[in-house]
Amino acid sequence: MSKLLEVKGITKNYHDAPGSRNIISDLDLTVEKGDFICILGPSGCGKTTLIRCIAGFESCEGEILVDGKRVDGPGTDRIMVFQDFNQLFPWKTVKKNIQYPLKISGIRDKEKLEQIAQEHLELVGLGDKGDLYPHQLSGGMKQRVAIAKGLALNPKMILMDEPFASLDAMTRNKLQAELWRIKEKENATVIFITHNIQEALVLGTRVILMSRKGEIKIDMKNDIPKPVTPASEGYGQMWKKFNDALWEESETDV
Repeated sequence: MSKLLEVKGITKNYHDAPGSRNIISDLDLTVEKGDFICILGPSGCGKTTLIRCIAGFESCEGEILVDGKRVDGPGTDRIMVFQDFNQLFPWKTVKKNIQYPLKISGIRDKEKLEQIAQEHLELVGLGDKGDLYPHQLSGGMKQRVAIAKGLALNPKMILMDEPFASLDAMTRNKLQAELWRIKEKENATVIFITHNIQEALVLGTRVILMSRKGEIKIDMKNDIPKPVTPASEGYGQMWKKFNDALWEESETDV
């Protein structure tokens, strides 16, 4: 695999009265093409800030490179999917929502727009929902449309900030399986933020734990064969390692 993302010594401070807060401290991270990185950590450890810096939504000290090119702002090579269901324009149909960023990127041919939108709706299992409006979709369907909308731009990387956290357990499990299927089919590179150790082990090919100091405390390859369940060999040992480390981090805040 080839190196896709390089995060080199980034530091992020927020300047609040009366002083400043250090969120990320001299952090290094390398991501290979096709990796599925799950990032765990206590609230306030800098997980979301990290992927916002990678997305180009926030500036930071240090250097972030994608395919060797410095990140200086947002770009269609990195798309972000949030926890919030309201990522779609309510006045546009599902298909028009997917087509909108394609038009902004310069695609004008109507047949081409129709083809790309339909292909990506079928990819996420919503091939017959293109003419519906967002209010007619469930939360899980909205998240799938948001994923389709991003993938339609043919990005190099998908950044996901707890996208399934607000869903019920059954829907979350289904979307985890769906996301893994899409990742395998498209050889997608994903960085996925979660508070859920089980979700991290089910999805991640690498699992990272960030400390409250905004540093990487654990960076472990996940070799448990997919699909992963709590009964999988090695699952219990890996779950305990991350659970114990999270407890240790939580105790530093008491």
